[in-house]
Amino acid sequence: MKVKTILVSQPAPKTETSPYFDLAEKQKVKIDFRSFIHVEGIPVKEVRAQKIDLNNYTAIILTSRNAVDNFFRIAEEMRFTVPDDMKYFCQSEAVAYYLQKYVVYRKRKIYVGNRTFPELTKLIKKHKDEKFLLPSSDKLKALIPTELDKLGVDWKRADLYRTVVSDLTDLENVFYDVLVFFSPSGIDSLFKNFPNFKQNDTRIAVFGNSTIKAVEKRGLRVDISAPTPETPSMTMALDKYIKEVNKK
Repeated sequence: MKVKTILVSQPAPKTETSPYFDLAEKQKVKIDFRSFIHVEGIPVKEVRAQKIDLNNYTAIILTSRNAVDNFFRIAEEMRFTVPDDMKYFCQSEAVAYYLQKYVVYRKRKIYVGNRTFPELTKLIKKHKDEKFLLPSSDKLKALIPTELDKLGVDWKRADLYRTVVSDLTDLENVFYDVLVFFSPSGIDSLFKNFPNFKQNDTRIAVFGNSTIKAVEKRGLRVDISAPTPETPSMTMALDKYIKEVNKK
């Protein structure tokens, strides 16, 4: 069956140069975007119940923009003035640049990793005497605490935000040729909104091994997957698939 419509389970790109727009134009397909999950800040009362005292920490480990936003939100709600000598360990350049929303970048001690958490631990290891706080979501990758424990540093996790299923009930009678997923949480959201979902002729595109496992666990069929050596991005995988099926 030809592909004419695609639903990507993420917010619409903020830039006009997104490869999704190029794909839509090139392949003459309609691409819609919708967040299947969203992030909500955990109330300060619940954070206090975790026995978090921000005065106790000399360094913050930031793995995402959500971590940045929620750390500074909680600091404000707790009336904590973040000291100028606080050290920030950012998992990627994107996270480090996002810090500029809250601090004067050139006047702060900011250490930037190379995208993956194990890369960031090399920098953390050089500052073993710091007391680290890890602002986290309720769903933390097991790799992160494992790596920090391996280092033997003084660290504490603070759950400051949680991943919540978005309400998609308005899509109940809307059908797409391809659904695109990037995380197991997206699959969970699909079934929380539509417990009786049947795949039928809908193609499912997934990014990453954990998402593939989540799809298969639900008894669904993976039709398009990325990254692969041939198609390292989701748009490349979609482009290749559409070329093949729309030719027929």
